[in-house]
Amino acid sequence: MKSKWSYSLLFMIWSFCLPVLGQGIWEKKISKQYMGQFLYNIFKDLEGEYSIQFDFDRELITNRRIPIMIIRDEKLSDVIAELLEPYDMEHRLVGSNKVLIRKGFEEIEKITAPTRSNFRIEGVLVEMGTGETLPFATIKVLGTTIGATSNVDGFFSLDQVPSDTSTLQAQYLGFQTLDFKLYPELFSSGKRITVEMNPLTTELEEVIIAEKREHMMRATEKVSMITVSPRQLDGLPSLGEKDIFRSMQLLPGISATNETSSGLYVRGGTPDQNLVLFDGFNVYHVDHFYGFFSAFNANAVKNVQLYKGGFEAKYGGRISSVVDLTGRDGNEFRPAGSFGISALSVNGSYETPFANGKGTTFVAARRSYTDVIRSGLYNNIFDLFQEEDQGNFATGQGPGGGRFAQLQNEPSFHFYDLNAKVSFRPTDDDILEFSIYNGQDKLDNSNDFNSNQFGGIFGGGEQSFSNETIDLTDWGNVGSSLKWSRQWNNRLYSNSILSYSNYFSNRERFTVAEVSTSDTTFTLRTGSIENNDVKDFSLKSQWEYTLNQQHDIGFGAEVVMSDVDYSLIQDDTTTVLDRQDNGFTASLYLQDTWRPMEGLSVSPGLRLNYYNNTAKMYVEPRLSLSYQVNDQLKLKGAWGQFNQFVTRVVREDVSQGNRDFWLLANEDLNPVSSATHYILGASYETNGILFDIEGYRKNLSGLSEYTLRFSNNIRERSTEVSELFYEGEGYSEGIEFLVQKKFGKHTGWISYTLSQTIYDFPGLSENPYPALHDQTHEFKFVENVRLKNWTLGATWVYATGKPFTQPLGSYDITLLDGNTDTYLSIGEKNGQRLPSYHRLDLSITHDFSLGGRSKAQLGFSIFNLYNNTNVWYKTYDFIDNDLIETDVTTLGMTPNVFFNLKF
Repeated sequence: MKSKWSYSLLFMIWSFCLPVLGQGIWEKKISKQYMGQFLYNIFKDLEGEYSIQFDFDRELITNRRIPIMIIRDEKLSDVIAELLEPYDMEHRLVGSNKVLIRKGFEEIEKITAPTRSNFRIEGVLVEMGTGETLPFATIKVLGTTIGATSNVDGFFSLDQVPSDTSTLQAQYLGFQTLDFKLYPELFSSGKRITVEMNPLTTELEEVIIAEKREHMMRATEKVSMITVSPRQLDGLPSLGEKDIFRSMQLLPGISATNETSSGLYVRGGTPDQNLVLFDGFNVYHVDHFYGFFSAFNANAVKNVQLYKGGFEAKYGGRISSVVDLTGRDGNEFRPAGSFGISALSVNGSYETPFANGKGTTFVAARRSYTDVIRSGLYNNIFDLFQEEDQGNFATGQGPGGGRFAQLQNEPSFHFYDLNAKVSFRPTDDDILEFSIYNGQDKLDNSNDFNSNQFGGIFGGGEQSFSNETIDLTDWGNVGSSLKWSRQWNNRLYSNSILSYSNYFSNRERFTVAEVSTSDTTFTLRTGSIENNDVKDFSLKSQWEYTLNQQHDIGFGAEVVMSDVDYSLIQDDTTTVLDRQDNGFTASLYLQDTWRPMEGLSVSPGLRLNYYNNTAKMYVEPRLSLSYQVNDQLKLKGAWGQFNQFVTRVVREDVSQGNRDFWLLANEDLNPVSSATHYILGASYETNGILFDIEGYRKNLSGLSEYTLRFSNNIRERSTEVSELFYEGEGYSEGIEFLVQKKFGKHTGWISYTLSQTIYDFPGLSENPYPALHDQTHEFKFVENVRLKNWTLGATWVYATGKPFTQPLGSYDITLLDGNTDTYLSIGEKNGQRLPSYHRLDLSITHDFSLGGRSKAQLGFSIFNLYNNTNVWYKTYDFIDNDLIETDVTTLGMTPNVFFNLKF
């Protein structure tokens, strides 16, 4: 069977598109040794190490093996000739880095006349040197409006290509833009073409044309859609290591001031309202280490698609946004690996091909070493969560001259995550993938206290006091998926995914106090147990059919079975809330990308959801459109309706900060959440600069909040659980501005967002009020400078303060049993604002080679460079009816160092 390999390589590029990048590579002296290797693998070895490209008919070299070959200080051009000499093959060195190999070589340089017109091309986009497919890349015919986007498996198709000598352009974030000219011989076998693209590297800095480099982020593909390149994120300052979700918080419309949450607050939405998919399975909680780091290892992620609103009908179950992550497959040609270490964690990965080039395996793992070594960064973060821990004591002098004690406790904490993926291609048209993820955080903050430790300062004689605190917390995610993708023909593609997901959060905190005298012993046990467990099983099948040049049809079905448990038990005996819910959602969708005229794209869609817990059908129409006025100006808009059936409910705690937990929507406690999106925008784009503006409005309903504020004595058993839940509605609206410099040594962006998010809960407040995450103004500056092997990064964030509810005072009520309870007098709901938030982060990284294919990176970053004091939230205590307010602040200036190695 014949199939063309590397058809996308820059054939005859010198005469059509790009200038010659230098002719010295063929004269380079190399030393190598090959023992019994296949010719195909030798080609891939040379491609990866010397950035050259082989173009050949794969059938010519099938099962061709080099018994032994020792190369000592020979020119690369001579080595290539020596490799091919035993076989009936001829070769040409084309331009600066291309080797054209043929049997019975013809003067292809003379073939310039087209042999066909208005025909269809299909192909696959892959990374040069690894063969890993490139999802959601763009490819177009230069000089026309004909273009396409590759699907999740890298496949693409182009209709009505003018001729087989047209010039195509492929773009993928973090890769060199590739222009290449077609030629008739490409299509002689009738098979799909393979387009190989080079990643951006600092080693190629001298030869990459500035207009052909794009880094980190692209914001112009679809309405409210942004693509993020994980491989380029190491150029941004970070608290610990490069972090996908932390980097997305620097984009317009996404809050960047939530240091203790990696979750995304997108256009007034909350993190639970985002659909987060990793290789097709749901991820409910994206935080490590109290939210300072996200749960995803950036080294295990190939591509990130972020939809800030108005997303298409194939996505459902959330009302705010979609984050669709594609995991790495692994190197198709040779084993490879990586290692990294930072001030908090170590990570490593390994990838290797198998099954005669038809499959790959990829494994990545990361673990903090904070349970063994406590760095300054760890201490800074952990101290934020321990300032008010009343279970720890220290000896000293009290403000009134009395004695007090404190036991210095060393908590044990660590987190880990593991990614593994196996990809198998039984045929050229089929892909089977199995992906698994497991991540968990564990904290043991338990301690024991005995008055004898302090020389009897708590009384004398035979009286003693002991205090044992059990404080255990763990949370995490487990997910897996099995996917079958098939390219049925040049028009029909499908992928079907069977997946499982589990999020769990367990907190057990009890204090056992024991006072002993010569006569009696008194024991008091107080505390709580809080558990939340969310599971889902899903099966979905998604199909794409290209009807013609005007219509790309998408359709599919999905079934999700959910099981959500939550319990809160106080003092061993009082069950505050205990829910075990299950349900299923069945969905169908249909969407079309319609191009009725040049420059205009209209995408109507419809999603139908049946949810068994309400026995209702939820209809979700969607519509998006874009109009390319000219080469630079694009107008765009979107509208859609969305529903959410599993929600994270806020548990209000005015005195010590809010908590939250997941529940399934039902008709008893919390309703199905709904949203309607309205989006309108425009973008102006040149080769180097993008100006983008989008305005939006989201109408929200079915919002839920849980509070004990009006029944803070949990001993009042007359209070029904349903009376603790409150239903509300609201809206979020705003306008976003983005200016991005896309190419060159200096890249980055400036963004500004003006917005408001208003909630209306009649049971909690007489008037509508700003949501807890509402921020009126947010300004972000991101700068990235690449100077040969050095990268300098800087980010600055400014935002106005978030709202909070302030207690006004307290009062006591004597109950019928003689006990006295203290009640808070609460001010206007979210009626006050925290101070404005701002910080500056800097980083510097140096890339260098360790010989051969081994490459290393050493970096240093500083978080909050000028040590600004940002208020996280406020706590309140009442002493003798006096209100004591305390600011809980976030991190000050925090340095970090990291080292990464690829081999």
